[in-house]
Amino acid sequence: MLTAAWFKFSLPDFQYAFLSILLEGMPFLLGGAILSGLLEEFLPQSLMTRLLPRNPRVAVLVSGLLGVIFPVCECGIVPVVRRLMRKGLPVSCGITYMLAAPIVNPLVVLSTLAAFRGQGAWEMTLMRFGLGLSVAVIAGWICSYFTPLSILRPGLLAPEGEDHENHHDKGRSILDRLQNIAGVASRDFLDVSVYFVIGAAAASLFSTAVNQEIILPLASNPPLAIASLMGLALVLSVCSTTDAFIAATLTTFPMAAKLAFLVFGPMLDFKLLFLYGSAFTKRFILSLAIGLFVVIGLICWRIATLNLAW
Repeated sequence: MLTAAWFKFSLPDFQYAFLSILLEGMPFLLGGAILSGLLEEFLPQSLMTRLLPRNPRVAVLVSGLLGVIFPVCECGIVPVVRRLMRKGLPVSCGITYMLAAPIVNPLVVLSTLAAFRGQGAWEMTLMRFGLGLSVAVIAGWICSYFTPLSILRPGLLAPEGEDHENHHDKGRSILDRLQNIAGVASRDFLDVSVYFVIGAAAASLFSTAVNQEIILPLASNPPLAIASLMGLALVLSVCSTTDAFIAATLTTFPMAAKLAFLVFGPMLDFKLLFLYGSAFTKRFILSLAIGLFVVIGLICWRIATLNLAW
């Protein structure tokens, strides 16, 4: 065992944390891959453009609310967004849905209410929902000014073999459809699971090796408290369906810092940094990370200065 005042590596602790993230996230990742296969088989390519409003700004706003209807947590959102963009969803709308869905997810709303019972549950839940949706929509509007080539990895929107619009022919058997769903789902799952495993390992190393007590003195300073909990969310890489229960235990930190933890984490953590690499360019991921950290941090700091009762 390697020890220091701020660093202590324990292999059993690392293994436990690593397996916990895998077991928690893999089912959602698999679910996202299966949903990706279903979208490929049953969603006509022209439907996405027909469903969204023609006004680009309104389309981005509507995309942020899609997570209420199609709930996916951050562990499985990337393969779904990749498939939707291949089906014709504008990149700006795809990014908005990707960032907002893990927060506006009805299961996440319920878990936040349950976790903060007795601590201003409704206020925290509404603030998380509203801030998460707002930040996602702002990110989508900004991305609408850039070309897809500057955001997406080369070849991401390229067709995969045959024209999948033909898969909607009524003459195809159920077995053929199931085989196509399984094929698409397995490709997407294997493609993004590599990034997920790497991200889970990095998060486990930091969460178990770095002494978490070093952040406690920061709780009394709102800007530092907000930044430290956002950094903690980045490191812990907890699923958005359960992160509220962790935030609720951080009683020494102000509510604005907990809000930053609950909004920033589902949009950007270590596993997501690597998962985003399967769809977006490194330059875009870096810009997104910096932008989210600054915008969420400043808004939560402003909330802290208002001295809200909750």
